Amino acid sequence: MILVTGATGNVGREAAAALAAAGEPVRALVRGGAPADALDGVEYVTGDLNKPETLAPALRDVRGLFLLPGYEGTADLLAEAGRAGVEHVVLLSGSSAESGDMSNAVSRYMIESETAVRESGLAWTIVRPSGFMSNTFEWIPQLKAGDVVRAPFAGVPIAVIDPADIGAVVAASLLRDGHRGRVHRVTGPEPLRPADRLRILGEVLGRDLRLESVPDDEARAEMLQNMPEKYVDAFFDFYVAGSLDESVVTTTVRDVTGRDTRTFAQWATAHAASFT
Repeated sequence: MILVTGATGNVGREAAAALAAAGEPVRALVRGGAPADALDGVEYVTGDLNKPETLAPALRDVRGLFLLPGYEGTADLLAEAGRAGVEHVVLLSGSSAESGDMSNAVSRYMIESETAVRESGLAWTIVRPSGFMSNTFEWIPQLKAGDVVRAPFAGVPIAVIDPADIGAVVAASLLRDGHRGRVHRVTGPEPLRPADRLRILGEVLGRDLRLESVPDDEARAEMLQNMPEKYVDAFFDFYVAGSLDESVVTTTVRDVTGRDTRTFAQWATAHAASFT
């Protein structure tokens, strides 16, 4: 039995789907009941990662765990998992953890989560993806209003990755030999700027879409309305100061899963209905 946390999120859902497709018993941890679009072959259980003592039912008979980063009680959760008989944990981290920069708030919580996993006494695998293709969903409200998308950090290329590819790497790491004690840096097949993604999306949708760059000062003001300042500072450190380079392309998805990484055009085609 594999327990998947964050099972209604971008990566958790894809990991649960990949595991179930491989015939593995899957238990999905959610905060509420089973979602309306529940996956076939997946058992849904309610629990709170911030309260590890509540997770005993979810951990029953579990040998593998997919874990999201950033929970204050990660060490306690891993201790609870070890007592329950979990053998192997796969942690979703991020590419910025490579820097070791504890002054950056985003990098710090990734690094702290990785440290907790490494020190847990459990076998571990860490998956560090670049930016998600699914972040493009943020443009839906603007695309409903017209053909212009305003976006920050317009000059930054990122080798964006389909969450389904991340989920496939997670599943392979849990089910196959050779992945314990390894860090998998996973990316999409090519670096794309926001304008590149918008152009490809427009081709898929049959629309003439145009990108307008949001100036940094305006972007900062908008971001501060929706997230704590320390995280805004972190993203400006990444994409304005240039401390993070997510344009690098790796072959990890192919190496681990045996299939090609999905392109942004493939992702956009699969999710076109969300933009219409």
